[in-house]
Amino acid sequence: MGTDSPTSASSWRSSTLLVIFTATLGLFTENFLYGFVIPIMAYMFEVRLGQDPAYTQRYASGMLFIMGFICVFAAPVIGHFADQTPSRRIPLLISLVGCTAGTALVAATPNVYVVFIGRVIQGAAGTGAWIVSFAMLTDSIDKKHFGKTLGFASSFVTAGVLTGPAVSGALLEWLGYWPAWSVPFALLAIDLVARLLVVEVKKPQKSSAADQRNPNGEEVGESTGLLAAAESSANDDDDDEAPKQDHTTTTTSPPSKKSSAFYTIMLTNPSILAALANIITFSLIVAAFDATFPLHLRQAFHWGPAAVGSIFLGIQIPAMLLAPLIGWLRDRVGLRWPTALGWLLMAPVMWFLGVPGGSKLPGIDSDARGEAAFVAGIIALGLVSPLTRGSGGYQMVATLRDLEASDPALFGPHGGSTRLFSLTEVAFSGGLMLGPIVGGFLSDTVGFYYMMCVLAVMCLAVSITSAMFLTTTTKGRNRSGEV
Repeated sequence: MGTDSPTSASSWRSSTLLVIFTATLGLFTENFLYGFVIPIMAYMFEVRLGQDPAYTQRYASGMLFIMGFICVFAAPVIGHFADQTPSRRIPLLISLVGCTAGTALVAATPNVYVVFIGRVIQGAAGTGAWIVSFAMLTDSIDKKHFGKTLGFASSFVTAGVLTGPAVSGALLEWLGYWPAWSVPFALLAIDLVARLLVVEVKKPQKSSAADQRNPNGEEVGESTGLLAAAESSANDDDDDEAPKQDHTTTTTSPPSKKSSAFYTIMLTNPSILAALANIITFSLIVAAFDATFPLHLRQAFHWGPAAVGSIFLGIQIPAMLLAPLIGWLRDRVGLRWPTALGWLLMAPVMWFLGVPGGSKLPGIDSDARGEAAFVAGIIALGLVSPLTRGSGGYQMVATLRDLEASDPALFGPHGGSTRLFSLTEVAFSGGLMLGPIVGGFLSDTVGFYYMMCVLAVMCLAVSITSAMFLTTTTKGRNRSGEV
């Protein structure tokens, strides 16, 4: 699997297995920290800081908004400077120290301003850890194992998203505030030890041109769908590498023109625009849920942090179980119809989730039947949402491969993969930034039910654009059908 030299292979500290473990642990930790605060934000602001509960929704939305905002602007800068550093270890350690400092400020909650400063530090450092962990991962494996390894990393990413809210909610309710925070600090400590243990192996050919020519060494954005997109890109590299190498002789003034041409071509392509709509809408919905579910469930059903945290399991577990089946379906019929169907089915589910806890339908209010109806709606969402997950990233890779197949020099000597993943990352982070604003504003002004109605309309709109503009084939997809 690895590309270690004979000398480095003699040391377990430079083994590919340890490098992969360290990188995937970093990915897990960053996703765990993102979701960890969701069930305990109300406790932080109302109990520890003594804030008026009327402002809890506003603070919760702000806490989640700031993460997406920082990711949008920090990712390109961090990626640029990380590429200038010959060692992956230094940026990883800096990111870890920053993440630990930010987490400590958030956990201490001395006042509202410091909590938000800690969240900013946590977001910037977490973005750096994400980017460098993926670079570290892709630097350490052969192309033929790229898809398998990213599939392994994808499982860790999903596990981080899934376990963060569940762990924090349960520990807060059962053991208390600081015992709950002991888990992320323990993860950060293990992460630090692992990163200090790793001894990097210098590759014989390490030039900027070589790095850019290898699509497997680029930064990938923060979502499970992007993992799938990167996997798809890696499996098609063998087909694209030869044409690109025929055009690697000149890199004077054309790159800037190629860069502007890339965004002009991609952002005027209907399939790319439909794919971006998929990415932004999905991440917006996730962030809106994170910002509004805890407060709504507390007000409607008097649920505590443990119950609120466990509700996210109902969304994630069915999605994990159905991922192989959805991948098989996409291989057989393409992206268009499964994705359009998924968004179409999500629309009534979104509407239905807004009903329990109110008086919109007779018999479904704040009693046990309302709670059961809400849980059923969450499970239904977990069953249909996998049809939409990752479809935007797949479509973007497929479109890029088609364009480069028709003209290998279209996006310059090194292709357009790096810029594609940057575009995808910005779209996903933009959704994370907009979700808390849209969800929090609507929930505060018109109520949770009408917020869910707006999200349902958005699902219908994306279903229509997906049916019109996504492709029926997935040439850019992983040939093995892995997700």
